[in-house]
Amino acid sequence: MEVLIPRNEGFWSETHSSMRAASFTSIVVDIFTLELTLACCNVAERALFLWNNDHIRNLITHNRRVILPIIFPALERNTRGHWNQAVQSLTLNVKKIFSDADQELYDEFLVKFEEDEVKQMETREKRELTWKRLEDAANSKVVSNEAVLVSKFISSDAIARGTSPRATAAV
Repeated sequence: MEVLIPRNEGFWSETHSSMRAASFTSIVVDIFTLELTLACCNVAERALFLWNNDHIRNLITHNRRVILPIIFPALERNTRGHWNQAVQSLTLNVKKIFSDADQELYDEFLVKFEEDEVKQMETREKRELTWKRLEDAANSKVVSNEAVLVSKFISSDAIARGTSPRATAAV
């Protein structure tokens, strides 16, 4: 990474601003999204230290509308749960750069991230409920030696009572 940035820094001159933005954005996507999500604290720290470079920070804040949607989830996950305190602290500094540059945009992506987290949690809960129903159906089949139909959808009555779909249908 140390080799990549200095070699391309000359390419990102003010005379080639459109090429600079496109090239820089693609590099940021590749470097930051990969390295911020890695559990290895040394790699994540290196990626986050790049934000201390004024030239890099200016390019990133200038292209924040393209970059923030791509790296926001990684930044938020690092803030909420990275095991290394230095990575969490550096991540908070990067988030502050974005919030200082454009608070409205930052808030928009925070709300979107939280909505996505809720959707993922609901999907995970539905998946666990489906597996539980399948396990219950398989266990009941083993005991009674009868064919069991597992419906695709579980009724709200069954969820409220904590019963199986078969027991609800009999009620």
